[in-house]
Amino acid sequence: MTETVLYDYWRSSASYRVRIALNLAGIPYRAVPVDLTLAAHRAPEHLARNPQALVPVLEIDGHTFTQSLAILDYLDRTRTLRLLPEDPAERAHVQALAQVLAVDVHPVCNLSVMTHATGGTEPARSDWMRHFITPGLATFEKLLERFSASSYATGETPSLADICLIPQLYNADRWGADYSACPRIIAVSHTCARHPAFQAAHPDAVRP
Repeated sequence: MTETVLYDYWRSSASYRVRIALNLAGIPYRAVPVDLTLAAHRAPEHLARNPQALVPVLEIDGHTFTQSLAILDYLDRTRTLRLLPEDPAERAHVQALAQVLAVDVHPVCNLSVMTHATGGTEPARSDWMRHFITPGLATFEKLLERFSASSYATGETPSLADICLIPQLYNADRWGADYSACPRIIAVSHTCARHPAFQAAHPDAVRP
């Protein structure tokens, strides 16, 4: 069996998602740090792995994958993580919930986007982050109303929504985004904080 290797950056939301899923699946992996602050993602050896110059990159089962949502889908289908419901309509609702953060909020809060837009200086960068993260989380909270209150975002086991939510909450806390008016999110965050797969994936647990 080939070794599973994850090229990631400890604070990357996308990498954080994949770490959670690998832990949920019980897949041992070797982490190779790609320091975005030192432009390691633009080095020739990383561009050979991912021409987008992004993390994460996952080498698993003889394949090399990029894009966290695609990686999560692969792990879900090959390791039976049940991150999404079988029912097509319910599946779409959970995907939409996750994508509020992973597709709409995360890209504009990407390090390169934020730096280009703000110059990377304070208070502009923190204002930028809060401007997008706070309403994104409020929307996520509103969409949770469609789902019965449960331990995790959409049920009694972790789903794609939880995997996308927790890294975004890390960013919210880092940048001072207020989600105190989101009780469902707060409750879910407490549940996830007690789960070993989420604990082991936390940036503080993997920081080089």
